Amino acid sequence: MRSALVLALSVMGVTACNNEVEPKENLRSSIDYTKLTATTPYSSLFVDQNGASTVDLTAGNARINMFRAWDAYAKTVTAAGATTPLDATVLKNMYANSGNPFTGDYANLNSTGLQLRSVTAVSAADPEKDRKLIDESMVMLANTSKSVTAVAEAGKAGKLGNYLVDAQGIEWGQVIAKSLIGAYQLDYIGNVLLNEGLKADNYTLVAGKPYTQLEHNWDEAYANFTLKPVYAGDATATSNGGETFLGAYVWEYNKEGYPKMHQAFLKGRAAIVNNDVTTYQEQARIIRTELEKAIANAAIGYLKKTRENATDPARRAHAYSEGLGFIYSLRYAKVAGADAAFSDAILNSLAYTTDGMWKVKNDQIEQAIKTISTKFGIN
Repeated sequence: MRSALVLALSVMGVTACNNEVEPKENLRSSIDYTKLTATTPYSSLFVDQNGASTVDLTAGNARINMFRAWDAYAKTVTAAGATTPLDATVLKNMYANSGNPFTGDYANLNSTGLQLRSVTAVSAADPEKDRKLIDESMVMLANTSKSVTAVAEAGKAGKLGNYLVDAQGIEWGQVIAKSLIGAYQLDYIGNVLLNEGLKADNYTLVAGKPYTQLEHNWDEAYANFTLKPVYAGDATATSNGGETFLGAYVWEYNKEGYPKMHQAFLKGRAAIVNNDVTTYQEQARIIRTELEKAIANAAIGYLKKTRENATDPARRAHAYSEGLGFIYSLRYAKVAGADAAFSDAILNSLAYTTDGMWKVKNDQIEQAIKTISTKFGIN
């Protein structure tokens, strides 16, 4: 009996040894974290065994430029003396990169096969619902632009100064742009690439590419955040140094957090090279948290500007509209536990679909500020 037990244990031991997974070797030489500085260009340290770069920022940077092109076209109606309405089809085609909508310096974007629409609200329960809302908002913007030569007043679309608003005093160009900062950049970077994307393979090269899927997911996050080799590397106390969209608002509305961003992107990417899971997850958490703080602070900041410009309809409409866009974006702040219900409740409390800017009261604004501040722990 005893000999049988010994034999059984021996067999089990052999089987267990045979079933052990052999540890995989890293593809790259390890990177010393002390080599990473605030001025280290993002792509400079990440190379293969032959010294060739393993970083490709092309797709993410192209999407930022699509956003820039869309925004530039939408703002043609805000120029002094503008008389030409916007075309809803062009607006939506630029969003979906359909029908060769990009011209001039952006014409090369037509052939990329990329679009903003497909990376909008990816983490949402029903992404297409969110994308259709953006499409519908673009139609609202185009319809409002038919009144580009009129002077706006309560109940009437037109211009307030250089700002184009609808009958409720809403500047749809700003609402859409700020909503896309959340629905595209915050969501795709934070909730997709630096969340689910961290589960990707890091031991096998993507076919025909010099990088693993995990390496590329991290690079995509950086590329959809900034066009600069060093994020905010040219920033000063009074200038964001040429950053745009989310990168610009992190600088403006998260003064404590924005200096952490470049180092976190670098260290996380180096940790991926080192297969240091704990470290790259920590850096992803830092990035996501600081991005969300910037969005929340921006929402609060524009609500305060709305309150402060009670006697200046043009400035009030502009601030109110930017605030609405950032409040919409809060639904993608998932580290903080925000969601669509949280975001929509604040939007509805500001009566934007009925009374709008013309009738919003300070107590409504104050309550919205309090709700956001409480959720995000902002004093």
